[in-house]
Amino acid sequence: MPRGLTTDAFSNVLARLGYGTPNLMEGTEYPLTRLTQNYQLMNSLYRNNWIVRKIIDVIPEDMARNWITITTQLPPDEIRKLNKLWRVRRVRQKILTGLKWGRLYGGAVGVIMIEGHEDILHEPLDFDTIMPGSFKGLLILDRWSGVSPSAELVANIDDPEFGLPESYQVTMEDGRTQRVHHSRIVRFIGRELPYWEKLAESYWGASEVEVVFDELKKRDNTSWNIAQLIFLANLRVLKMSDLGEMLGVGDEQAQRELYNTLQAQNWLMSNMGLYLLNKDDSFETHQYTFSGLNDIYESFMLDIAGACQIPVTKLFGRSPAGMNATGESDMQNYYEVIQQQQESILGPVLDKLLPIMCMSEFGAIPDDLEYTFNPIRTPDDEEIADLADKKTKSILEVYNAGLISQKTALKELKQLSTTTGMFSNITDEDIENADDSTHQGEERFGGDLSYGEFTMGAETSNRTGVPQGDTSSVEKFRRVLDRIRRRFRNA
Repeated sequence: MPRGLTTDAFSNVLARLGYGTPNLMEGTEYPLTRLTQNYQLMNSLYRNNWIVRKIIDVIPEDMARNWITITTQLPPDEIRKLNKLWRVRRVRQKILTGLKWGRLYGGAVGVIMIEGHEDILHEPLDFDTIMPGSFKGLLILDRWSGVSPSAELVANIDDPEFGLPESYQVTMEDGRTQRVHHSRIVRFIGRELPYWEKLAESYWGASEVEVVFDELKKRDNTSWNIAQLIFLANLRVLKMSDLGEMLGVGDEQAQRELYNTLQAQNWLMSNMGLYLLNKDDSFETHQYTFSGLNDIYESFMLDIAGACQIPVTKLFGRSPAGMNATGESDMQNYYEVIQQQQESILGPVLDKLLPIMCMSEFGAIPDDLEYTFNPIRTPDDEEIADLADKKTKSILEVYNAGLISQKTALKELKQLSTTTGMFSNITDEDIENADDSTHQGEERFGGDLSYGEFTMGAETSNRTGVPQGDTSSVEKFRRVLDRIRRRFRNA
């Protein structure tokens, strides 16, 4: 069968329905506006519109809220040095700023500042030239504040930034313009674009505002119209039998007197006031009903929330609607969006920064350098207590089974302090002084010692667990207790 172009479409000319017929639907067009390039509009919306500000800020703040956990085998004190470097150089805050400007303007960069590299920014970054303590943080610039990508692209297929600009012309805070190699730059972009549109945006993305702008206009216009209707909610109408004749005669003096009379009556009108009318005149009030407006208003709110991928409960601060509604499913979907954004946007930034920070702190990059994003959702006190109980029991069970040493058990317990708030008083000295050997339960305790109670192979008391009868068993039990006390005293 020969191939050809298929142009199937529904059309009913007589009913004026479908493709090519003269109806309102066929008058719809979607012009290419490229709203991202309207710099003044982006600034105005971010400064003045609270919805736009939340759309830009909420997702980056949740992405960076609980930060990361470094999973390398580095000693705890070395990991603490890296965590301190995050704080001292305000790297986390700078990354958060870069994420926001990337979402607002469609693109931003962070220039990696390394002491002693001021004159070689145009050269590829060589880790061997990073001296101890030379990492000084990030300089964040949005795409309109002195950052211009070069026309040359990365040609090395092994480079993670293959196909992106080779370098950037960057205007520093002192006004100097320098060419900075892409290996010294971390990129923050908005929404991804197809190839030709990415070229039109100079290899940046689209602003989040561009995606929600039409829905935002609908919501704002609806909100202002509802506010305007409040002023017309109670209309008072005075019917006068001879008003038409008076206006038709054109007697300005009579018209002025009528106006003054009505104005005086209007000022005096109150709950206790008196309104004088001619016997042929009448006075009526008309009230406007607002039924149905709230449903329309909430529909536009849902459209905005769907466009920006933020639940209505979080974006507008509203409680879940409907019977038995908790909002858990909406928030779970939102958490999945945050996790995807962390992996695709925040991950490449950290992949470039962490090795540089390690070279600055330790002079080397650990072979097993890895990290994981901490859970986005913050559990309540009851959930934390339940989590701590289950994890602690798991560690103790493995320890009692002789699979790990006391030192490893203490390390695991101390590591729980970041999520549970418990065991934070276990010091490095306690861990260093702990026993590093692993033994089975009988060898370690001199008897069959189970979790939660002690059984010595003899009859025990139901309340105290102290063996009854044989004095040698009692003495043996006491020795076991003393040994356990010494172990936990050292821990």
